[in-house]
Amino acid sequence: MMESFYQTHIASAEAGEPVWLGDLRASGAAAPEAERLVLRLTGCDGSREDFPLFLPPWQGERERDFALSMLSACVFNLLSARGGRELRVFYRRENAALAELVDELKRVFQLRQSVRRGYGKAVSVSNRISAALGGQPFAFTVEDLGSCASLPPQTGSRKPVDLNGRLRAAAEKADGAYCCGMDVGGTDVKLAVSRGGVLLYTREYDWDPSHSPTAEGIVAPLLTLLDEALAATDGQRFDAIGLSFPDVVIRDRILGGETPKTRGLRDNPALDYEREFQKLGGLKERLLGCCVPGGRVRITNDGNMAAFSAAMELAFGGETSLEGGVLAHTLGTDLGSGWLLPDGRVPELPLEMYDFLVDLGSFPQRRYAPMDLRSVCNENSGLPGARRYLGQAACYRMAWELKPTMLAGFAEETNGLLQIQSSPRDLRKPCLEHLMALAEEGKGEAEEIFRRIGQHLAQVNREMDFILRPETPVRYLYGRFVKRARCFRLIQEGCAAVMPGLRLVAADENLACSPLMRQLAQRPGVTVAQFGQAVGSIYFAMMEDER
Repeated sequence: MMESFYQTHIASAEAGEPVWLGDLRASGAAAPEAERLVLRLTGCDGSREDFPLFLPPWQGERERDFALSMLSACVFNLLSARGGRELRVFYRRENAALAELVDELKRVFQLRQSVRRGYGKAVSVSNRISAALGGQPFAFTVEDLGSCASLPPQTGSRKPVDLNGRLRAAAEKADGAYCCGMDVGGTDVKLAVSRGGVLLYTREYDWDPSHSPTAEGIVAPLLTLLDEALAATDGQRFDAIGLSFPDVVIRDRILGGETPKTRGLRDNPALDYEREFQKLGGLKERLLGCCVPGGRVRITNDGNMAAFSAAMELAFGGETSLEGGVLAHTLGTDLGSGWLLPDGRVPELPLEMYDFLVDLGSFPQRRYAPMDLRSVCNENSGLPGARRYLGQAACYRMAWELKPTMLAGFAEETNGLLQIQSSPRDLRKPCLEHLMALAEEGKGEAEEIFRRIGQHLAQVNREMDFILRPETPVRYLYGRFVKRARCFRLIQEGCAAVMPGLRLVAADENLACSPLMRQLAQRPGVTVAQFGQAVGSIYFAMMEDER
């Protein structure tokens, strides 16, 4: 007897194999008896867009649970990337089993709760963004598929914008100013300071914001680093500060609050988290204290800063057209993803793709605690998200799966929890460098780690294509993974096996074309791949926002 749609995929999942969401959607759409649903998302800005989904019929609780996980993953990814005020689900309501499944979404996403976990985190982020933009809390609604009229086509043509000219104008303004760019990451903060078009100062500071129980514990080190930079360059106060921050940032305000960086705040029982997180949202006002009167502070997500930085270098590198916009990823502690639209705007979307659910399989690996390096579950959400398929946590996990001895001297098991040692000495970055060095030396298991990183990056981009529909097939990569040429080539190789039409470009010294970035490329002890976003943040601070 032929296995059903669900039996085949559940068997693979129980065997520890990945079951990619993109494959499920494609095979579901091809199944002759599949039920069609339309997910109509109303964004925080009031825009509406439809996303089709096909669910084959199921038998029994196990198959029903898998169908629910497929539906929930698609909804979760939509909210993680786009946010929203409402999701209206159109389906054939006479199908009682499907009606019950759709109704489960309210429970899965915890709409009636004030403190949410897992899938519900995407709702909490949407609510914070919507509130900041004057909207209402997120809601699910349902309608019969027969009433699903096609949305009217979007009208109006794109306003012509000389993006290259705007980017070059921002660089010219930086030439006449005293500026600081900060790239805030999960394991370090990087600073770059320029005055009069000269790169004066770079600094890397190791930290772990996820263990801070208060917002001040995250903000204070950043202010201290700015004071040190001012003292080191004999400056009075900055004319402008640009900051790249690993969270949802809209209109210079940090609004997400569900990333690993704020885990310490969320886990602090003595705090009202929403009130404490608002202090982090007010970071711009604190940074203005380091600027001259009338100074500028501009903040955006780290992925968006990567996209902006790539666009700046392209503008100086002879690229005459950026008509498709620019998409970039940062690969290091986590996955950051950013988008600069063709008109030069940063979209007001969460773009939290490091939490994307791309693998609905790998059941044995899900049974480990999220803090265990063998787990595919993200520490911040408890779900099997992209963070454990890309970034340093993914490298540790795959190293253990492929050849545990690669982690000898770095991993330790305490009370059944396997982790990379972080105390008394933090070995996370040294361990990653060790794995990258093994890949550079041609060690097969280490090479496979970075080949799989490329495959997983392609799976994330399959989700991006479904949800965001970008116009460009190029992705610019920043971060620690890019600084070693062999590792980057392996990532390219893995990506091409899944999405041969996707082109990965390393944001390294070859993408150092602007005046400050060329100086960075010549600076000893630093690389463009690591400090490029800090320099890009200087330019971003001087870019006029024509929203």
